[in-house]
Amino acid sequence: MLERLIDLLGDQWALALGGGVIGVLFGALAQRSRFCLRAATLEVAHGYLGGRLAIWLFTFSTALIVTQLLIVGGLFDTGTVRQLNNTGSLSGAIIGGLMFGCGMTLTRACASRMLVLSATGNLRALLSGLVFAVVAQAARDGALSPFRSWVNALWTIDGNSRDLLGLTGVGHVGGALFGALWLALGLTIAIRNRVPWFYWVGAAGVGGTVALAWWFNFTMAATSFELVPVHALSFTSPSADVLMYTLTPPGSKLSFDLGLIPGVVIGAFLAGALGRDLKLEGFDSGTAMRRYIAGGCLMGFGGVLAGGCAVGAGVSGASVFALTSWIVLWSMWIGAVLTDRIVDGRPAPREGMIHAL
Repeated sequence: MLERLIDLLGDQWALALGGGVIGVLFGALAQRSRFCLRAATLEVAHGYLGGRLAIWLFTFSTALIVTQLLIVGGLFDTGTVRQLNNTGSLSGAIIGGLMFGCGMTLTRACASRMLVLSATGNLRALLSGLVFAVVAQAARDGALSPFRSWVNALWTIDGNSRDLLGLTGVGHVGGALFGALWLALGLTIAIRNRVPWFYWVGAAGVGGTVALAWWFNFTMAATSFELVPVHALSFTSPSADVLMYTLTPPGSKLSFDLGLIPGVVIGAFLAGALGRDLKLEGFDSGTAMRRYIAGGCLMGFGGVLAGGCAVGAGVSGASVFALTSWIVLWSMWIGAVLTDRIVDGRPAPREGMIHAL
């Protein structure tokens, strides 16, 4: 099937189309399920296990289970996955994760959630997302890249030491079973909080798009005559790529990521329109604007430093059990919880799972 698509459209357009389709699915499912790591950490920060945590666990566990089953079934191989084969940065994982967690609390949304909210009319998320993309580009290839490289080099780890399944010896079946434990926890929390079933399905679908992206890019890499990076979903570097693509002359090379970001926007917009969730929302004060700008800066630099955002490292990287990705994930949780306690320090409404942030 993919061979026919490549023959019809060419490698670049096939990649971009695949990214766009997966992006539409992610955007629609994330919008309807209200998936967001920041919302899950907020519940934990205030001492209870609520519906938003259940939603995140459904996504997280589904991505782990399906990705590991794809590997067991021979449909995906991690032999060329960056997170498991290249030198990693423990200093970047810790510091970048903490910065990202702090930033997503200030912006009241993780990177993917900002994109979804922007598509449904949230101007706060739109501004934060633009700042996020600009700083991410500066940290990756621009003025901030020397400092980012210096921090990354403080504490490194070789690729062989990043494979948690190999280090523990549990194997891919064990990884799938480990994901099933998180799914059981999500089910328990969802039942206890009476989370409607369609949130379960939507959140699990978000996790499924992560595994789908792994499969698609792996299959494209094996089929295409061009060099195709094997990766899943992420929103830090792709956001920077889309920003630069819009600023460069026409004819630049297309990629999976350049299809992903517009796809997420389209999917979230359509889901928001169908659910009557489209609504223009702005800032209440200059103080709030400064908070969102600061958060976007922290997320942009932290995401590049950590090698991924809440989805890129926290779900995609974790689904292949990359050590640095798990460190990034826990650092994001810690940074988000501490920032919420220090900056906001007020209880969150338990019914917040139903409402958009």
